[in-house]
Amino acid sequence: MQKTETRVRFAPSPTGLLHVGNARTALYNWLVARHTGGKFILRIEDTDVERSREEHERQLIEDLRWLGLDWDEGPETGGPHGPYRQSERLDIYRKHTDQLLREGKAYRCFCTTEELEAERQKAIAEHRPQVYSGKCRAISQSDSDARAASGESFAVRLRIPEKPLRFHDIVRGEVEFPNETVSDPILVRSSGVPVYNYVVTVDDALMEITHVIRGDDHISNTPKQVAIYEAFGWPVPEFAHLSTILGSDRERLSKRHGATSIASFREMGILPEALVNYLALLGWGAEGGTRETFTPEELIHEFKLERVTASPAVFDFDKLHWLNRHYLKLADPARVLDLAWPYFEKKGLLPAHTAAEKKIADWFGKLIALFLPSVDRLEQLPEKAQFLFHFDPAAAKASEENAVILATEAAQKVLAAFAQRVRTHQGAVTPELFKSWMNEIKSATGAKGKELFHPVRIALTGAHSGPEFDKLIPLLEEGSPLALPAHILSVRERVEQFISA
Repeated sequence: MQKTETRVRFAPSPTGLLHVGNARTALYNWLVARHTGGKFILRIEDTDVERSREEHERQLIEDLRWLGLDWDEGPETGGPHGPYRQSERLDIYRKHTDQLLREGKAYRCFCTTEELEAERQKAIAEHRPQVYSGKCRAISQSDSDARAASGESFAVRLRIPEKPLRFHDIVRGEVEFPNETVSDPILVRSSGVPVYNYVVTVDDALMEITHVIRGDDHISNTPKQVAIYEAFGWPVPEFAHLSTILGSDRERLSKRHGATSIASFREMGILPEALVNYLALLGWGAEGGTRETFTPEELIHEFKLERVTASPAVFDFDKLHWLNRHYLKLADPARVLDLAWPYFEKKGLLPAHTAAEKKIADWFGKLIALFLPSVDRLEQLPEKAQFLFHFDPAAAKASEENAVILATEAAQKVLAAFAQRVRTHQGAVTPELFKSWMNEIKSATGAKGKELFHPVRIALTGAHSGPEFDKLIPLLEEGSPLALPAHILSVRERVEQFISA
């Protein structure tokens, strides 16, 4: 028997930003397609005309591409099962609705909003399930046609068969819903607009989707969709409902937990490979279960839906930051420089990247190499390097911790000796010269360790802790002559300002 090609889809609504949950869904679908050699389809579900926006669609596509996901069929890409926007498929839905009505598998419902609400209130009062009574089922075809022809408003409902609705879920196993809990769902509203459960099923069937992989908030929709598949005589796909993603308080992840949109993580300076790696781990683990770092290629090789867990996943920002640090260390320095530059440019610390001279770029590369190991994400770099661009000796002296250090007799002797050497030296200060000076000052004053180095560090950086001097000194000396929006003070200039403050 010939093996069926695996076909999966990601079908977002362009009503807002792409968030963590949907991004994980897109990633899992993509991994399944790439692991099996199948097809990944992007479909835009934009039938919500009031909330759908072109700019949201553009942002969705941009975010998916930034994550490194590509698709075999979809908007702009094209394919044999298009169009790939639901707003362009309305004629397809009408034809299928007409087919169901002709075959008696769907019927017109003429119930008004008031009648349906009265039914619902009666069910509540009698402690019954709030489902449609099905009273319009009994209307004859001729009466239904006549009432529709006269202009009476109606919705179209699916006739649910008198049997349980079953489907197989790769994550949860066999699932069954009694038919009476589903009632006869609306396929097309009285406004003529088809509902989500209807159009998504028609699209999945016509696009030959073999595996529907989505969030577990869709489980309650699935029996209705199964009934639609069966009404048309279409094969029912495999389902895989992914667990909810929770915040640290074990409530559903939302904005109050912090950044949740892919655009936000991108703006923060999270690398796409770090986010993809982390999203993959939110409900899945490779064989063995101990490994945590995976390249996209390794994920494709390892990923299987059977290893997806039904348990909710907790979004751990610390773990994401750990992974980002890991990938920042592995990233090509030139790439990191290009990604980091805009954060400094935005704060007025660097000129426009395109206008910068090579010597500025070389200097900035050294800055990145110095501070990158101490940040979780690229947006933190300007703050880490702030003292290079804006040195405030008065604030440094006013710091309570610094004041305690500077008040000692040893600190005053060390600073005086250091200032004397800086003032009498002609030319740039090198790391080797700095080391020689500090050895001389150690011998002359008897100061050592923190007593020796902390006062000098405060005089140069404004803080008693920071980067190693052999890497810091070149940044100060080489940065001073550069044409930067925020002037870098040399060792001499810093010492002079600090002493006179």
